[in-house]
Amino acid sequence: MRKPAGQEKGGTGDTTASRDSAPLSTVVRVRSLLPSLPPAERRVAQRVIDDPEGVANSTITELAHACGTSETTVIRFCRAIGFTGYPELRLTLATEAGRAQSAAGGRVIGSDISPDDPLDQIVEKVTYADARAVEETADQLDLDVLQQVIDAVVGASRVDVYGVGASAFVALDFQQKLHRIGRVCAAWSDAHIMLTSAAVLGEGDVALGISHTGATVETIDALAVARQHGAVTVALTNFPKSPIAEVADLILTTAARETTFRSGATASRLAQLTVIDCVFVGVAQQTFKATREALEATYEAVRGRTVRPDRRRR
Repeated sequence: MRKPAGQEKGGTGDTTASRDSAPLSTVVRVRSLLPSLPPAERRVAQRVIDDPEGVANSTITELAHACGTSETTVIRFCRAIGFTGYPELRLTLATEAGRAQSAAGGRVIGSDISPDDPLDQIVEKVTYADARAVEETADQLDLDVLQQVIDAVVGASRVDVYGVGASAFVALDFQQKLHRIGRVCAAWSDAHIMLTSAAVLGEGDVALGISHTGATVETIDALAVARQHGAVTVALTNFPKSPIAEVADLILTTAARETTFRSGATASRLAQLTVIDCVFVGVAQQTFKATREALEATYEAVRGRTVRPDRRRR
C-alpha cells in the first residue's frame, strides 16, 4: 500500500478551512504557515499573530511601517494566506477579536508572560494557552486525513513511531496505547535506531513521525527511509508546509502557540496527545471486539499490582 485511497501528496487539503462548518481562525492559519513565508512576509505574519486586534485597527501604511516592509509585501502576505487584500484581512481580524472577547466575557487573556506578572496571571496564561492549543487543534483537524490515518493503522502489520525531545514522550504514549490493545507498535527516539527501524519496514506498515516544527532532521530522515521501503508515512506537526511534509503521505496538524519561557512546549505536547488520542480511539472503535478483549486481559494482568485498601498503612 503506497497511499490510502483518495489522499493527495502532502495531504492536508485546503489549509484555509479543514471543515466547512469550522473554518480556521486567521491567527491559527497564519501561525501554521509562518515558517514557509518569505522573511518580509513573515514579519507581517508575526505581527498578526502577536497583535491581531492592533492589526485590525491599523491602516496598511501603518502596518507596513511597523513591520519594516512595503505595502506591496503586506498585500502579497494577505493573498498568501487566502485573502483578496488587506481590507478583508482587517475585517476578519476585527470580527474574530470581537468573537473571542465575547467568549471570554469581555476579557482578553494574552499568552506572553512578563517578568512582573503575578503568579495568578501566570497560571491563567499558561492554562489558557494549553486549553486553546487543544481547542484550536480540534477545530482545524482534517477529519478526512484523520480517517485515512486510522484506516492505515488498522490495516498495518506494524506501526513505528519516531520522535525526539519532547515529541519522544508523545511517541511513547502512542506506542503504549496501541501495544495495550494488541497492535504491533514500537516508538524510537535514537537517530540510528530510527533509521534501522525504518529500513526494515515495507508494504502494509505505517511510520508516524512526530515533530512540532516539522524540521527535526532525525525524524524527517527516518520517515524518508520508511517511505522508500514502501511504508505509509504519517507526519504529526504544527506546520503543514514544513520540511517533514515532503516525506509524508498523510499529514495531521496541531495548532499550538509558542509562549514566553516555552510554556508552549507543554501546549504542543497536549495538542499532539489530543491528535494521538483521536487516532487511538478511532482504531479502537474499528477493532472494537478485539480491543475490548485486549483491554480486559491487560487490566486483569496488572490488577494485582495495586495496593488494596486493607493493605494500606494506617
